Amino acid sequence: MAVLRMSDAKKLSVADRATKLQEITLALGKGQVTAHKATAKTKELKRARARLLTLAQHEEGKKA
Repeated sequence: MAVLRMSDAKKLSVADRATKLQEITLALGKGQVTAHKATAKTKELKRARARLLTLAQHEEGKKA
């Protein structure tokens, strides 16, 4: 999986972000990455997930 930068995440539509978040969550949960080792792949997936969640929370705050 390629690096997901915040600028790239902002360009995605809301539906695409949700899909990407679901893919990342499944990759982490299904054990496609080593569970107990903090490898570069694991760290990058966690960072990408955090970026998407942060962006969603920020967008939600603007609507309120």
